[in-house]
Amino acid sequence: METKLLVDLAKTIRSKNAGTDKITFDIIFREQENYDIVRKSGAITKKSIANLFNISENRISDFVEFDPAYAIKFTINRIAPSGSPGESDIFGCQQYPPLLGVEIPVK
Repeated sequence: METKLLVDLAKTIRSKNAGTDKITFDIIFREQENYDIVRKSGAITKKSIANLFNISENRISDFVEFDPAYAIKFTINRIAPSGSPGESDIFGCQQYPPLLGVEIPVK
């Protein structure tokens, strides 16, 4: 089966702070075709995200496929509030790299 990396199909893959206790992730596509390929592949689900980030599904507070924007969005509850002692990513903007290597079946 042929695969492509998510990073090659999406226009934007990012993470960012979503308040003091959450980090939100956006996977945004330029065109509906690539969005549909990823969405229908089943490679990006609440369960696959939990496995990818090695967290329990309970830490994922939201998971949305937002068709009007060709976007998949999910939010993870932080273990400690943003800016807490020892917390390493106050803005949450360095959490997305595991998504870059996700392989998506295309055929």
